[in-house]
Amino acid sequence: MTTQKKTKRKRRPRRKNHYFTQEHEDAIIRYSESSCQREKTDLYIQFIRPAFNEMVDKIVFTYKFTTLPNCDSLRDECKIWLMTILDKYDPNKGSKAFSYFSVITKNWFIHKVKKQQKRNKREVDYDNISKSYEEEFLSTTNSYVSERIEQEFWTSFFVELSSWDTATMKENDLKVYKAIQVLFESREDIEIFNKKAIYLYLREISGLNTKQVVNSLKKFRKRYSTFKVDWESGDL
Repeated sequence: MTTQKKTKRKRRPRRKNHYFTQEHEDAIIRYSESSCQREKTDLYIQFIRPAFNEMVDKIVFTYKFTTLPNCDSLRDECKIWLMTILDKYDPNKGSKAFSYFSVITKNWFIHKVKKQQKRNKREVDYDNISKSYEEEFLSTTNSYVSERIEQEFWTSFFVELSSWDTATMKENDLKVYKAIQVLFESREDIEIFNKKAIYLYLREISGLNTKQVVNSLKKFRKRYSTFKVDWESGDL
């Protein structure tokens, strides 16, 4: 009788992603809290930029965004855009920097996909997009895309709203402006069913009547329209 020795194959250790470690998380937090431009620049060059470069490249290949025209240019554009929004990250809101920036990177490319659809007036070639990506992000029965885009839109608009110069506003305009800010800050705690409800909230908070509120909103509506055009064109 011959005995055969069973040889166990050694499993190769799984490779871990080391491009976005706790060190990089900490660097982004320090960047967001620092008021020193030199420190910010050093943190970005040494830690943040390499992590962003790797993250964008992996997202592009994982979700098959390589099918987009001028994909290499878009990748570079996205990396630059991430640098411009670094200050918007707030670690106090509970989300990890990697999760935060990876989600908005995916949304950025999804926005480019939708923009390409409109430009060509035809649907994207779904044969070149992975099934999991289609089901998770592009399925008409899944509200992920619309919800995330809407959330990003209103978050960006609130940042834009907060940057408006209040020094030149008239008294009633300033009251309405502050009332709008209150609505944005409390949007998770209040229920707004229709346009009339918004006016009621604004009246209650500002202490003005409907006509006064409407007159002030007309002035703000122009700035909102400009922001919306820039957003939809991808300039923001």
